[in-house]
Amino acid sequence: MYRSVLAAVDGSEHAERALREAVDLARAEGAALTLITVVVPPPRPVLAGPYAVPVTTDLEELEREGAHIVERAAATVPEGVRVETVVRKGAPGPAVVEQVAEGGHDLVVLGSRGRGAIRSLFLGSVSHYVLHHSPTAVLIVR
Repeated sequence: MYRSVLAAVDGSEHAERALREAVDLARAEGAALTLITVVVPPPRPVLAGPYAVPVTTDLEELEREGAHIVERAAATVPEGVRVETVVRKGAPGPAVVEQVAEGGHDLVVLGSRGRGAIRSLFLGSVSHYVLHHSPTAVLIVR
């Protein structure tokens, strides 16, 4: 039924549950599994009068963190399940939907909520966005 499953991961408990479901589905269907995380670029410095407000989070650090998240998730995938990882930059919802189209995935699996902090990669609004914009089936795991 499914040939290619895309699972969104961000290190949260909801994402871990979603990953377990994605692994089970990929194993049962003999499907390939792609793990994605999305790095949200830090905002540009804001000018406040004659001063620029410094941004403490740099994009390279966020990209390393994103790579670590998908690598850690991939390490939990059992042998026999083909797995690859993707780290994208941008707004999480649109980035996941773009990956669906570009990767030819026929199922997206994601948690209902993410980490919730400013560094979050997936939020409840992301699952809502993906559900309403994905060209393929979406499974949201609570």
